[in-house]
Amino acid sequence: MTTRRGDDTMERELENLTENINDIKTLINKFNEKLDNIEKRLTRLEKVDSIEHRVAVNQIDLSDIKESLQRIEETKSSEIQNINRRLDSHLVKIAKAEEEIIMIKSK
Repeated sequence: MTTRRGDDTMERELENLTENINDIKTLINKFNEKLDNIEKRLTRLEKVDSIEHRVAVNQIDLSDIKESLQRIEETKSSEIQNINRRLDSHLVKIAKAEEEIIMIKSK
């Protein structure tokens, strides 16, 4: 039999979890907007050195975001795991872009 106090605690925990999930969704939306802006800027750049610098800076930003999400990952929800997979995917894309830049420079 649950008590009113137990119900209040569960309700607070559920509210906190919901707030955390909403915060994560907001963060991902902002992250996607930033990625779109980054992609637009990269397509307009002509100098390989400039592209390489921006990719390195953005990769650091992505790593920071991923680390922050991992700290929030107390709930082990599938949404957070999906976010981590997407971040890993973006980091791989940036690493591939860096490799292409290095190959272009070596020509």
